[in-house]
Amino acid sequence: MKHHFFIISCLMLLCICSAGYAYSPREVINLNREWKYMRGDCRGAEQTGYDDSGWERIGLPHSFSIPYFMSRDFYTGYGWYRKHVAFTEKNLSGKIFMEFDGVFQEAEIFVNGKFVDRHRGGYTGFSVDITEAAQVGDNLIAVRVNNLWQPTLAPRGGEHVFSGGIYRNVRLVLKSSTYIDWYGTFVTTSGLDTSNGGYGIVNVSTEVRHSGNDTDNFRLVSNVLSPDGRIIASAEKEIEMKCNTAQTVRQTMEKIENPCLWHPSHPVLYKLESLLFKGDKLIDRDETSFGFRWFEWTKDHGFFLNGEHLYFKGVNVHQDQAGWGDAVTDAAARRDVALVKEAGFDMIRGSHYPHSPAFAKACDEEGVLFWSEAPFWATAGEKKDGYWTASAYPVRQEDCDAFEENVLQQLEEMIRIHRNHPSIIAWSMCNEPFFTTPETMDGVRKLLKRMVDYTHLLDPTRPAGIGGAQRPLGEERIDLIGDIVGYNGDGATILDFQQPPIPSMVTEYGSTNADRPGEYIPGWGDLEKNDAWKGVEWRSGQAIWCGFDHGSLFGEGMAKLGIIDYFRIPKRSWYWYRNVYAGVNPPVWSVSGTPAKLRLEASRYTDIKADGTDDVHLTVTVLDEEGRELSNSPDVKLTLISGPGEFPTGGSILFEAGSDIRIMDGKAAIAFRSYYAGESVIEATSPGLEPARIKLTFTGAPAYKEGVTPKVADRPYVPFSLQKKGKIQSFGLNNPAFASSAADGHSTGYAADGKFDTWWEPESSDQNVYWTLDTERSLMLSEVSIRFASTDRYQYKVEVSEDNKNWMLVSDKTGNKNPVGSDKIKPEKTVKMHYLRLSFPQTGKYVTPKLAEVEILGQLD
Repeated sequence: MKHHFFIISCLMLLCICSAGYAYSPREVINLNREWKYMRGDCRGAEQTGYDDSGWERIGLPHSFSIPYFMSRDFYTGYGWYRKHVAFTEKNLSGKIFMEFDGVFQEAEIFVNGKFVDRHRGGYTGFSVDITEAAQVGDNLIAVRVNNLWQPTLAPRGGEHVFSGGIYRNVRLVLKSSTYIDWYGTFVTTSGLDTSNGGYGIVNVSTEVRHSGNDTDNFRLVSNVLSPDGRIIASAEKEIEMKCNTAQTVRQTMEKIENPCLWHPSHPVLYKLESLLFKGDKLIDRDETSFGFRWFEWTKDHGFFLNGEHLYFKGVNVHQDQAGWGDAVTDAAARRDVALVKEAGFDMIRGSHYPHSPAFAKACDEEGVLFWSEAPFWATAGEKKDGYWTASAYPVRQEDCDAFEENVLQQLEEMIRIHRNHPSIIAWSMCNEPFFTTPETMDGVRKLLKRMVDYTHLLDPTRPAGIGGAQRPLGEERIDLIGDIVGYNGDGATILDFQQPPIPSMVTEYGSTNADRPGEYIPGWGDLEKNDAWKGVEWRSGQAIWCGFDHGSLFGEGMAKLGIIDYFRIPKRSWYWYRNVYAGVNPPVWSVSGTPAKLRLEASRYTDIKADGTDDVHLTVTVLDEEGRELSNSPDVKLTLISGPGEFPTGGSILFEAGSDIRIMDGKAAIAFRSYYAGESVIEATSPGLEPARIKLTFTGAPAYKEGVTPKVADRPYVPFSLQKKGKIQSFGLNNPAFASSAADGHSTGYAADGKFDTWWEPESSDQNVYWTLDTERSLMLSEVSIRFASTDRYQYKVEVSEDNKNWMLVSDKTGNKNPVGSDKIKPEKTVKMHYLRLSFPQTGKYVTPKLAEVEILGQLD
């Protein structure tokens, strides 16, 4: 069975004019600059007369947690944002919208003291019509944001952090009273199969809204522009619209012979120009980027792009970065995609939520396939409402309907915003939603089915995937609900999921914990067995967990699994992949020596936009007298000497070995941004070493004036702490499990599925019997509980490890002569662990183990 999905691609490129039209009646204004912010819930802050003189001056994107450096805890509560804008009578003659690319996670918008709208969902953008609340002259925009855990908001759980804030771009969009709607253009292409002669047909659906007082006639012209800007196809349609109505206009253009196809090795993009006329007057214009290409997922032979087989090599990517947390610029998102591409990877899984429009745009332009995921997921840990380890699906009946509607709302927003990107090859419904209370699994399955059906309705050109579907086992499997499936961790090796009846991929493999520099090795982890990392004929591809270190609720044990560190400096494993995948030899590794000086470099030096969409990545390196890079890591300070700009900590930042703001292996890095134009001088210093300076030029904003422009306030880094005592929690249920072998019908996961009537059992020919559990956490072990499917004279030993390499013996029962049905083991002293292993030596008294369930009790380290 084959699934053919002829794809789309397009992204709104704001206020850019084509060769055919020198202007656009639509005005798009970046609103990232000059906001006031206060953490906490400030009563009356939406009112025009409220005194915000004591609030912090900030720019967007912004997070409650800035400066943030990968700590486990984060502030949860409210934050307020205020900004003044001016409107003319002409502005008020049309429609005025505010467009948000992302606010975590509930936003209430006020204009001039009036409540305008609310949005619930932290990873998808939204548009707010503020026309009725706006006035001529000064206008106050106030946004009340909270990141409180809510039982009816997705996600209800996860392992990353959930910092609040307006952490993506905000725009003001001025339109006429009749206009093309927000992300209202949907471009699809067909006819690309080379067996048909290699032509392309562009199909366009455009949503037009008319808010005028009368029925009127309009004309929609759609032009396809080639990569060099020529009009190569057009369509035109007359439309009649009644007052306060919306209409979807469908157009199909003539064949385009031999279009250049989008592919990771040649990511060619076209544009669609949408022109809305009333008579001969142009009243709205929009531009959409898209690409010609087609693909198919197959269950037997993997993935095909433009008719050619492609076993894609991917990474999982979280969005947050050092200092700024989730509040990264478009340029920072682009750098992440570029680092992935540089190492030879050609696919990204957007774990585990919709990423920014800028991120998807970067995938289009850099040439990286993209798996876009809805925020329905959870994680291991205590399943209680009130915190982010809660059950994936609500445990209270009264929360279910509202939760499902919120999931479907965010799914629809994700598809609407991203549906035109050629890089996107799948919509994923979830990640590991089986981390839910057992009684809610029926709800999980029904919701996934609703999501799949809704995805087919919203976008019939792409498959609906079930991500992280390696549990549950048995009759309750969820992996076959969608069109395609992704398995995480041990799902790559569990027999139940080998060559499934639908197309599949490994959505997560690896999980190698390392500080930079780390080892020059790959992180195959789960794919190492039988060299599965080289690819399997029926499998479409694989994605390593993970691309970048990220903030995690569970601390460093989960946070440092990337091949690139949190400061966006590659670890040695990244260089291994770059060597094997891209054919680039690794550099000479730095060694210890006598530090003499510093080198300071920037990702760019000139024409850096000062509007919150752009920034630069600064890297400082310790050198010896001859300029060789050293691994010595003395304290290094970066200071803004003159001009505009800011570090996440304000006007300077100090890197220290062993701190959260770290220098390691002789290198430190951070992103630097500005909201004013001008030349910035930054100096790197370290006691006893020759300093280094660079100059950066920012543009596109009011000029910085020394002594006049407000100085950026210092933001000292103080890790947020909930100051709660460690709680004993249960781990093991549905965590990844691995074994030396597994007999038919007795997969490794059956020993960690919460059921006593299923069990793991090795193959009879296995000569080195063991079973391993990955808790995916760094724990202080309190107790190991073991239950067998039957009582027998089992002989075994229990060991724990932090790295899956070096093991510590906790209990030795290899000399046991008594019948055992269950066992509880408590270590004599505090033991730190991440992995647990049970080994069953084959002595003369060997009894084949039938391991029904393993539970670990412990505190998060």
